[in-house]
Amino acid sequence: VQLVESGGGLVQPGGSLRLSCAASGFTFSSYTMNWVRQAPGKGLEWVSTIYSDDSITRYTDSVKGRFTITRDNAKNTLCLQMNNLKPEDTAVYYCAANVYGREYRGQGTQVTVSS
Repeated sequence: VQLVESGGGLVQPGGSLRLSCAASGFTFSSYTMNWVRQAPGKGLEWVSTIYSDDSITRYTDSVKGRFTITRDNAKNTLCLQMNNLKPEDTAVYYCAANVYGREYRGQGTQVTVSS
């Protein structure tokens, strides 16, 4: 199982970023996928979930209405569109999945929101 995130960077408050996660080594279309994040000095925080068939999406309250999770099962890709970013969104963002009974995460991509 391999998960590779990309798309992070430095953005001003109110700006946007689109994160991507390329998945391989498992049947991507069969698994629920998640985004989680870790802010400096804090623990992992769940951000968003999308079911395998794209039928259901869920978000933590702090990002509802600003973030959108999507997936392309034909391309084994997971995305997170982040709009109206706030300084408190600063964190390393990881895509994650529970595959074969084990939790996997990528190496993460840094998102910094600062003026």
